[in-house]
Amino acid sequence: MERKEVLVVDLNDNPIKKVEKLSAHKKPILHRAFSVFLIDGSKILIQKRAKTKYHSPSLWANACCSHPLTADISFEANLRLKEELGISKTIPLEELFSFVYFANLGAIFEYELDHVLLGNYSGKIKMNPEEAEKFEWIEISKLEKQLETNPKKFAQWFLICAPKVIKIIKNRQI
Repeated sequence: MERKEVLVVDLNDNPIKKVEKLSAHKKPILHRAFSVFLIDGSKILIQKRAKTKYHSPSLWANACCSHPLTADISFEANLRLKEELGISKTIPLEELFSFVYFANLGAIFEYELDHVLLGNYSGKIKMNPEEAEKFEWIEISKLEKQLETNPKKFAQWFLICAPKVIKIIKNRQI
């Protein structure tokens, strides 16, 4: 289900109003987002965004992301996991951190307060081709190297938050 609206927020993540999604990306207007990372042991799930996406097409990113319209980000993230990856069970998601980022992508902008969530998952994936071209369970150490050696193949928000997520995961394994 394609989201038509986003929730405009201030820098403290206080909701202001809802606006049309494309309008928020053209102005730019700060709005709430989330990025979900899924791990299975030493592997992390990444997806290559569909060629038809209006921004960052065919770039690799985290398991899924979207724009929540309520305060229940974990609930909305699980809905998105079902829509994008066919994951029907509810996954406990931990919010690791949030950050604000701004990116000029040419005709549109990304200006988001992004909540980064982490969960464990080892089941089946049934990818929605309107959302992603393919997915891969990649060794975390291999992803870390690719982020350094080939950053142009990744979405801009992913380049910011993936290294932080990897660091958190590594610190927990010690």
